[in-house]
Amino acid sequence: MARASHKEKILTVGMQVVHAHGFAGASVRDIVQAAGVPQGSFTNHFASKEAFGLEVIDLYFANARKTIDETLRNDSLPPLQRLRAYIDAGLARLNKNNMRDGCLLGNFTAEASGWSESIRLRLNEIFAEIQQSLAYCLRAAIKSGELDAQLDSEEMAAFIVASLQGANLLAKAQHSPAPVERFRELLFSAILPVVHPAEAVL
Repeated sequence: MARASHKEKILTVGMQVVHAHGFAGASVRDIVQAAGVPQGSFTNHFASKEAFGLEVIDLYFANARKTIDETLRNDSLPPLQRLRAYIDAGLARLNKNNMRDGCLLGNFTAEASGWSESIRLRLNEIFAEIQQSLAYCLRAAIKSGELDAQLDSEEMAAFIVASLQGANLLAKAQHSPAPVERFRELLFSAILPVVHPAEAVL
């Protein structure tokens, strides 16, 4: 039982250490010291630092998936309201440390996907799942008449994923929410083919 609790603590605290210092910058010693557990506890639970990184990614995405369920896949809200809420939730998460930590998924993509095939593949699976949820929301917006029926929801979802990741990276570099806010405003004002009430009547 003690080992299980150590693993949970190593993952929870380790995720914070990795988020703040980067995957390469966070040594196993840093992680166990922050968690207040013996170094042997790490090797008891993780075959390698790469295996630890994969579990950190899954833990982070488990939290992100809750946001997706509350926004993009929340059928009780109007679809475009869900989309805006999803972007705003991500912005709030980034802003907890003045944008300094960035998006952990994006950080891993930039830092570890070049040398770890397992991490690269897992990140691709996660981004594909996010894209599917965005496409689900966009299809709902088309069905409800909020967006033009000619919109390719899959292509737009892929564009949003890529654009948000780029905006998150710039927000981290600039210590400013401006890149994400700029993308959000342009998405709703100029990119999405929003159907206005007057057009719907015609």
